[in-house]
Amino acid sequence: MAEPARRTVPYINLQAQFQAERAEIMAITERVFASGQFINGPEVSELEARWAAYCGVKEAIAVNSGTDALILALLAAGIGRGDEVITTPNSFIASTAAVCHVGAKPVFVDVLPDQNIDCDKAAAAVTAKTKAIMPVHLTGRMCDMDRIKALAERHKLVIIEDAAQSIGSAFKGKKSGAVGDYGCFSCHPLKNLNAAGDAGMLTTNDSAAAARMRLVRNHGLVDRNTVLEWGVNSRLDTLQAAYLLHRLGKVDETAAKRRANADLYRRLLDPAHVFAPPCRPEELNSFHTFVVQVDRRDALQAYLGTHGVGTAIHYPIPIHLQPAAKALGHKPGDFPVAERQAARILTLPVHQFLAEDDVRYVAGLVNRFFKP
Repeated sequence: MAEPARRTVPYINLQAQFQAERAEIMAITERVFASGQFINGPEVSELEARWAAYCGVKEAIAVNSGTDALILALLAAGIGRGDEVITTPNSFIASTAAVCHVGAKPVFVDVLPDQNIDCDKAAAAVTAKTKAIMPVHLTGRMCDMDRIKALAERHKLVIIEDAAQSIGSAFKGKKSGAVGDYGCFSCHPLKNLNAAGDAGMLTTNDSAAAARMRLVRNHGLVDRNTVLEWGVNSRLDTLQAAYLLHRLGKVDETAAKRRANADLYRRLLDPAHVFAPPCRPEELNSFHTFVVQVDRRDALQAYLGTHGVGTAIHYPIPIHLQPAAKALGHKPGDFPVAERQAARILTLPVHQFLAEDDVRYVAGLVNRFFKP
């Protein structure tokens, strides 16, 4: 079989995004600079209102990162020293780090074949010290929120959705960030709804908690000279808010294109060698990433790289095996599903700037690797 003609398929293409939006982005930048309102400009409150309406919640609170969104949600929920928070070890490190930063203990449970939390194992992990559960909507696929809500109601737990990767996703018609007590989003440049730097958002239906989080994100200042409680500096810059306002209107279009690319991959990839978790009828997946599970992952990644295809691994080392987690006392084998997946997962390009031929090229290379 002849080698396919080589082409370059980047894992992400922020340059293409800028070229598509250049006129709008430059106009936004000039407008904000001309206003001189770089902190707490009107775009911040407008973004909050539009984000809340988009998700179908009462409140949205803009912060400077998805990590801070998690930390502020934990603080608002009263989670602290001596408390336990159930979550998974195959997330980005921010979910566990946030729990540790407020003095609580992350309690890991294993995951399902689709990489999301195993609700049976979560139920078995509840103790008298458990105060919250933090489901991670990994890759843009929402967890089984019916079961998580039932578990939380049974044990009076707070639900903090790590929705960093799932803006625009839904479960049974309800948007990510609108099912639990708090939703925590990241607007990192690689996310579907991306800023030009770090940015984040919190969602909740608790207006009193929202008011407190707005206070805490701004040093606890009720006015310029009066501090009600010790806070942090986690304000979202006006410029980032303005960029996000522009892109919020495109987020469903972005997700639809990513879903189309994922669907095409599924039709083309050989299931005998490649496992791509199927979408459930009740979910709407925004496909922040398209993660497959394969044997000989590292060799496949190298092969794709030599043919111009950018890939990533989300994530190669489970959190419980990270050096920072040593004090938690875990060892290899504690969470076998997550550990096995960590050795087999590979993230293929799925971004909205791919052409159909790009997807066909990547899928063809993957199939060729396994059947040369």
